[in-house]
Amino acid sequence: MQISTICSPCKKERLIADPDSGEIICAICGRVVLEKNEETRAEWRTFDGETSTRVRTGIPTSLAQHDMGLSTVIGMSNKDASGNALEAATRYSINRLRTWDYRTQFNSPSERNLRQAFEQLHRLKGKLGLSDAIVEKSAYLYRKAVENRLTRGRMISSILVAAVYIACREMGAARSIRDISAVSGVTRKELAKSYRLLVLELGIRVPLPDPMKCIVRIANKLKISEKAKRHALKKMNYLMKTQLLAGKAPMSFAATVLYISCAKYGESIAQKDMAEASGVTEVTIRNRFKDLKDRHRRHK
Repeated sequence: MQISTICSPCKKERLIADPDSGEIICAICGRVVLEKNEETRAEWRTFDGETSTRVRTGIPTSLAQHDMGLSTVIGMSNKDASGNALEAATRYSINRLRTWDYRTQFNSPSERNLRQAFEQLHRLKGKLGLSDAIVEKSAYLYRKAVENRLTRGRMISSILVAAVYIACREMGAARSIRDISAVSGVTRKELAKSYRLLVLELGIRVPLPDPMKCIVRIANKLKISEKAKRHALKKMNYLMKTQLLAGKAPMSFAATVLYISCAKYGESIAQKDMAEASGVTEVTIRNRFKDLKDRHRRHK
């Protein structure tokens, strides 16, 4: 809406905007040029009663909270809006309201289930260095598991950790079952069992790990030189164009290719160390090495 900057009766350019009343007034004759004007400034308010910090909005909604951040919270400050201390009777009533407010937020088993699970999820976020997107995806998968009653008769931690592993696979984060199991305290067997349950019951199509990222991860863990790492990446890029990787774990081929590159450039990395860094066995590395050798012999 276009607003003239000149007052029509007095022909003066002395207009004043009153944001509280939403009016534009002429400073000469006092005529109201426009009323109920639209507010264009940012809405700054104080959402925290204990501090004077002014923010644009409240906390964002999140699937990683049991109430998704939509429930009300009665603050712990026993002061009124003017900053004066509350009377004893009023303070007693407020304390009772706080108690009932807390109880009503967890009046169902599913709410208590979600709260316990997401508390553990936030602990895993710090230990594994997960991004906010992975945390939100994990919370979404766990909520779907609760809706389909997959948590009944099973440990909350095992289903949650399986959801975290699936989220890491879908988001391309290099987190193996071994790493997540070691941090979470859930055994690899239980984690793998819960992972298969979620994939089958929820119809999830989990992408395979990127072999390139597997090579970088193993090389950084063993502090392998950049020359050997680049040679391994080049060789893996060639193998990805063939059918040799079909049906086999990408991590095993990444460890084998990196082991061959280290041997070529004279870096003494034992198969045992390579197996521990990649999470596969020494026998698997030798079998993959045999596959690469046979393929080279056929195409020679």
